[in-house]
Amino acid sequence: MKRFLLVLMVSVAALQAGDLWSTDYTATLQQAAAEKRNVLLEFTGSDWCPPCMQQAKQVFDQPEFADFAKDNLLLVKLDFPRRAAQDEATKKRNQDLAAQYSVEGFPTVILLDPAGKQLARQVGYPGGGVEAFLKWVKSNTP
Repeated sequence: MKRFLLVLMVSVAALQAGDLWSTDYTATLQQAAAEKRNVLLEFTGSDWCPPCMQQAKQVFDQPEFADFAKDNLLLVKLDFPRRAAQDEATKKRNQDLAAQYSVEGFPTVILLDPAGKQLARQVGYPGGGVEAFLKWVKSNTP
């Protein structure tokens, strides 16, 4: 119960801070089903993968992406850092999800419908910035 309350408090604090990204895959899928919103999964090596860092800077950190995501997507970041500390439960959960989605490289971005069905996948960062990325999302959204 204490752990649940701690997770809840951290989640509320993150939402109040305007953080659009979750790390809770299960809760996000439940929210997506309830709100009928698509989910974007980002598998990343945030502190060692150059294409991941470039995609974060050119796409995910841009206000245009945040504005679009806020109204259209639920976001889940599944990180595989090498330098940053990460608890064992998170490591295992992220590894299990990477296996479930057959992730073979970073970054991998997967777009899911509200029921959790995969709509599209992008492996690597093809460039083009936020405009090209949002075009990809919109072209793969029914």
